[in-house]
Amino acid sequence: MKFEVVILGGGFAGAYCARTLARELGAGARSRVALVAEENVLTFQPMLPEVAGSSLSPLDVVNPLRDFCRGVNVLRGTVRVVDWEKKTVQLDAGRFTPDHQIEFDHLVLALGSIVDFSQVPGMAQHGWPMKTVAHALRLRSAVINRLEEANLTDDREARRRLLTIVVVGGGYTGVETAGQLSDFLRDVQPLYGNLCDEKARVVLIHSRAHLLAEIGEELGDYAQRVLEKRGTEVIVNTRVIEVGPNEAVLSNGTTIATHTVISTIGNTTHPVLVDLLRQLALPMEKGRVPTEPTMRVPGQAKLWAIGDCAAVPLDGGVSPPTAQHALRQGTQLGKNLARAFRGEALLPFTHRNLGQLATVGQHAAVAEIGGWRFSGFLAWWMWRTIYLAKLPGISRKVRVMVDWTLELFFGRDVSLLLPPPEEPLRAVHYRQGEALCTARTPARHFIAVQRGKVSAIRDGAAVKLGAGDLLDDRFQDEAGRWTCTATALEPTDVLLVRGAALDLLRNRPQQTSTPTT
Repeated sequence: MKFEVVILGGGFAGAYCARTLARELGAGARSRVALVAEENVLTFQPMLPEVAGSSLSPLDVVNPLRDFCRGVNVLRGTVRVVDWEKKTVQLDAGRFTPDHQIEFDHLVLALGSIVDFSQVPGMAQHGWPMKTVAHALRLRSAVINRLEEANLTDDREARRRLLTIVVVGGGYTGVETAGQLSDFLRDVQPLYGNLCDEKARVVLIHSRAHLLAEIGEELGDYAQRVLEKRGTEVIVNTRVIEVGPNEAVLSNGTTIATHTVISTIGNTTHPVLVDLLRQLALPMEKGRVPTEPTMRVPGQAKLWAIGDCAAVPLDGGVSPPTAQHALRQGTQLGKNLARAFRGEALLPFTHRNLGQLATVGQHAAVAEIGGWRFSGFLAWWMWRTIYLAKLPGISRKVRVMVDWTLELFFGRDVSLLLPPPEEPLRAVHYRQGEALCTARTPARHFIAVQRGKVSAIRDGAAVKLGAGDLLDDRFQDEAGRWTCTATALEPTDVLLVRGAALDLLRNRPQQTSTPTT
């Protein structure tokens, strides 16, 4: 495959660039322009918290890229590497298709950022991201699963952990997710007969002094007051420094017992962009690709960058990584590429910020539009009106209008769409002193130590395990219960072996070796 223009990334920036370029080029654009995306849909990310809170269907907030970008060749795949000298892109096409190579003349970088939880120990293993529809749908199912388990258990401490949700990050996504989940839990908890005397807890952790720094302290503080009034706990000037399977540790020294930690922070530069700039010997600009005002990469006539991954100059600084800027950059670059093909002068990117909006719960929001600030019901009505207008596609607008209308008269749906996934191998991080297993409790998995040290107390004797050692059926009785209590002697990473993988290990030839005592 060879194209004049290959656009990497199917977010707002990439999709609108492809759509605009197709309209500019007219007939024949499909053979000239390719859009490469990991998912075959354009996701309207500002509405993801409403999917997690069961206010909207996941199909309401996505638009098929092949429908949205008619006239271009849409290729679903994961970008592995860009070879600038050979002008090729290598794609991982999927499970049954070998890696595929695409040749290009012009290349547009619109890959955005990727989730990176590596800075907080345990977050990668236990944290829930909120970046895609799949993330929002899995989070919704996880919260409902917590309610179902809490409704069954008689252990009050276990029930409190199950009913406690921690949201990390006080930006737009964090505030809206906390507000939606708080409303969801309050609305549906009466449906669970054994939870009438329990109070679900949503805790929002933010590292700065004020929420929603993009809007300003006044509206950020108003958002905090509304969240707290509606039952959400807000903790500012505090970070989450470690996450385990049963708790979140805060920088102020406190620990929150929970099984559900949602992180709306922790993004980093896409590794493909890092490698490409290394090939070009170009420096990153605070983790973003530097560009000229026309969105062309300096010194490269046929390389362009837009969206969250691009440092596009604007008003003496750079464009913020917001949807409204990404959308307009994509549209402008589509026109600039068409102008370049016609030999016309390129136009610089200009945009006046129209404002910012964020919901903080049912019928409450904060907004800054054209220098005017609004809050409460009026801001909530404006949020829904403006975002409905921005939502791509008439069919999606109608679906969202119907769902929002039904929400006024009927309760939220607690149907469990996704069962708990079977994870044959699950990476888990344990803090020093935290128990990996307890004697006489059911053993539903084996434990393989990857990093760190573990002490297992069995029949009064301590057995020490390190990297490569296994807590398996040698530490279990005939009834399938643990015969030891194992504790992490230091921060420890393990693999929990379950399901089909566990069956294979249980049927393996018996080993006679024993870990060091």
